[in-house]
Amino acid sequence: MGRAQDKVVFITGAARGQGRAIALRLAEEGADVIGVDLCADIATNGYALATPADLDETVRQVEKLGRRMVARQADVREPGELRDAVAAGVAELGRLDAVVAQAGICPLGSQDPQAFLDAVAVDFNGVVHAVQAALPHLADGGSIVATGSVAGLLPGSTDNPANGFGGLGYAFAKRGVASLVHDLALTLAPRSIRANAVHPTNTNTDMLNSDPMYRVFRPDLENPTREDALLTFPMMNAMPVGFVEPEDVAATVLFLVSDESRFMTGMQLRVDAGAYVKSRPQQPPAL
Repeated sequence: MGRAQDKVVFITGAARGQGRAIALRLAEEGADVIGVDLCADIATNGYALATPADLDETVRQVEKLGRRMVARQADVREPGELRDAVAAGVAELGRLDAVVAQAGICPLGSQDPQAFLDAVAVDFNGVVHAVQAALPHLADGGSIVATGSVAGLLPGSTDNPANGFGGLGYAFAKRGVASLVHDLALTLAPRSIRANAVHPTNTNTDMLNSDPMYRVFRPDLENPTREDALLTFPMMNAMPVGFVEPEDVAATVLFLVSDESRFMTGMQLRVDAGAYVKSRPQQPPAL
């Protein structure tokens, strides 16, 4: 028996990156998946987003593990699309035990005010919409996991003016996710539904491996490459690594979906190689 045996988990942003890694890790542990992804680009976001082929590949890999996946192209900015996707998945798979609100963009460098709104709409509103769509179906004792970001928790990181309005929107949204999870945990506690956030550092996905991110880490160069950025990625972390893998994030999500965490709620779990403690040292106690 796996750690998520016969659970059904709704995952947004499931086509690639962290979303795919989470779907596969849960499937390895016996879960079936309802997965959605936009599978289209957003104009203010400076790197390509997932495609329908990416979502199909996630389905293929889940099924290769012997589990089922109901996949839909759906926009987390549109509550009705998520409601329809969850309803279809529950109708086919029979239940819903957990939600992983994972979909995200990071439109760094854009000075277009729309970039701020796009980041908030996907990275914060998308979490709210995922929970709204799932809650009527979610079993008592279930689990909600939202993806935040350690960068969003550190003032002067993505919200640095040099990162444009998109970076400011990203930081606003991720701070909002942390606050939402705190109060959502209290709201859902009478049903023993847990709500927790996972805050990764740099993660080896398309978001990190993109021209906008390279420019953030190498502002001294006009057209930095990944090789240039690899030299400075480790500066963010206390441990001597430039990034974590999507599978590292997925392992934490698995724990939060599993019954092993049945009494953990309102948590802000950082998978960050020490980035937060490096930038926010503990203050001495007041005398």
